[in-house]
This record gives sequence, C-alpha cells and structure tokens, in this order.
Amino acid sequence: MTKFFYIFIFCFIGFASLVTAKDVKFIDGLEDIPLMSGLEQNTQNTVSFGNEEARFIEVYLTSSKVGFKAVEKFYTESLPQLGWIYQGTDDNSVIFYRDGESLTFHKDASKPLKIRITVKNRI
Repeated sequence: MTKFFYIFIFCFIGFASLVTAKDVKFIDGLEDIPLMSGLEQNTQNTVSFGNEEARFIEVYLTSSKVGFKAVEKFYTESLPQLGWIYQGTDDNSVIFYRDGESLTFHKDASKPLKIRITVKNRI
C-alpha cells in the first residue's frame, strides 16, 4: 500500500476520535454517565447528597424525540464500557451495578418521555 493510504487512514481515525470526544455530553451531577442525544436534563429537580461512605443522586431527563426503548438500548450498550454491569429490567426500570452502587433508569411518563435516574448504595 502507498504512503498516501496510510496517511489518509491516520488522519481519518484522528478526525473521527476528535469529533466523537467533542460531541459527548455528560449528565450534570453524574459526570461519568453520558447524556444520550435527544434527551434533556431538568437541572432544577436534581437531588444530590452524600459523604465519603455513601451517596444518593436523583436526576430527571425528558424528551419528546426518543422513546424509552431507545434510551434502554443506548445505555445498555454504552454503560458497560464505563464499568456498569447490566442487571436487567424491572417494570419500567433498567438497572446497573458498579462498585457497591446501583444505577436505575426509571420511566416516569411516556409522552413526553420523563426518566428518573437514581444512583445509590446497594443494600
């Protein structure tokens, strides 16, 4: 293969990684959880408290563009890359565990979509 081909591939990979890293947004209060495109955070209803041993965070997301199935698919594909272990679904919830904590995505309403995200210590 030619040098031009290798230069092209190198530039393409570099450009793709810059675009991807730049476009990723994270949820306020949960800086290690990406905000799916099409969702908006309602920062006025965020609850957060804790200490060195435990924490409790509750965040609300809304959307009129995406459904809960798409949200479930996005997070079950992306969160394991961040160390969260998928535990399954329960009613209108999707549950993950990591380092003694549980992360739950609960559908509170469908139209418009309203999701409550809770992070707390597992009991």
